[in-house]
Amino acid sequence: MSLVDTIQHLGIEHHFKNQIADALRSTVFGYLQVYEFNRFKDMNGTFKMDLVKEPKGLLSLYNAAHLLTHDELALDEAICFSRLHLESIRQNLETVRRIEALNYMSEYEHEPSYNPIILELAKMEFNVLQNIHLKKLKAVSEWWQDLYAEVALSYARDRTVHLYLWAHTMCYEKEYSCARVTLTKLSALVTMMDDTYDVRATLEEGRSFKEAIQRWNENAVCLLPEYIDLKIFYLRIIMTFEEIEYVLEPHEKYEVSYTKESFQTLSKYYLQGAEWFHHNYMPTFKEKQEVGFMDSGSPFSVVALLVGMGDLATKEALEWAIGCTDAVKACGELTRYMNDISALKHGNRKQDAANCMECYVAEYNVTTEVAIAKISQMMEDAWKTTNKALLELRSLHGVVRRVVNMTVCVTLIYGIKKDVFTFGNDLDEIIYHMFAHPIPI
Repeated sequence: MSLVDTIQHLGIEHHFKNQIADALRSTVFGYLQVYEFNRFKDMNGTFKMDLVKEPKGLLSLYNAAHLLTHDELALDEAICFSRLHLESIRQNLETVRRIEALNYMSEYEHEPSYNPIILELAKMEFNVLQNIHLKKLKAVSEWWQDLYAEVALSYARDRTVHLYLWAHTMCYEKEYSCARVTLTKLSALVTMMDDTYDVRATLEEGRSFKEAIQRWNENAVCLLPEYIDLKIFYLRIIMTFEEIEYVLEPHEKYEVSYTKESFQTLSKYYLQGAEWFHHNYMPTFKEKQEVGFMDSGSPFSVVALLVGMGDLATKEALEWAIGCTDAVKACGELTRYMNDISALKHGNRKQDAANCMECYVAEYNVTTEVAIAKISQMMEDAWKTTNKALLELRSLHGVVRRVVNMTVCVTLIYGIKKDVFTFGNDLDEIIYHMFAHPIPI
């Protein structure tokens, strides 16, 4: 099992799917969980205090315990213990798997079980994939610059490279290049639509824009205001969806209809936020939750992720994704909560409605600290829901695993009360090493 763990940490497990499956089948899973958990305890059943001095051991305990679902108090105890001491040494708690693989390569050669052949394979594959990613990233960036210049929506966030990194964490493999590029382009359109509602459009313009999106045909452009940029943007939305459908295989083209429906739904939620802002309305916390989970954009991203994903994109998977239940809803919850907590530091944007934190404080008349504690508990529940889906939805396991990767990436964007998507350049170094700096072999 140590070899399986190493292969997974190095990011080359997809080359050994059958061998890993055989190894796991030969291991009693229940015994494995007990062993992984109990090896951190002493004879008295308490956690070994020696762990406090070992960040790697603490992180192993934290990751093992995060297989928990609801009502598993022992694993809750493990998480509390490991988090307390990890935070005291400022150890990052959530790890994006591709970034983890990059970091682990420099650590692995110092481990007792070091195998130079495995490490060389991991480095070679990373460099080969990096070259592929760099080419795709260049093509996507050129597409975006063309769109940005034509539409002339200068107020929109220019974050295409960040969005490609986001897509890369979910489907980095060579065979998913089409899906990765598709997800990046659709996420860029969503970002521009979000900024149109939040920054540029008046309420009446926002209503007209939403109505045009619901009609989804070029003739609906007449509903939009006279300034030309919004009209061009609307036409480019339709054109982009058509271009995506065109490059898909005949049996895959129907997948785009699910993404279009999800895009239309998202536009309704964006308009609802605009309505609240322009009417100076403070929604109840429940109202904000229902809208906030959806307008976080994550539920749309789950649907968009499946376009061009080959055998993973079954009708069952698409129906599950667009239904926005269990892991999909949890991803939206975590995105919204972390985004809104980060707003405490950066503040809301120009036309943002009240966020979840503000709604909770206003409705329950509590301090910000109390609201953070309560919402943090809700975030833990969302993680448990995600794990439950991963364990129970066996026919959708491959898709749920991608959603888990997406959810973990949210912590990279919004963790530690930051919002690196909207503010700052904190991801520049990661982007450089992931896409532009080959690993020496």
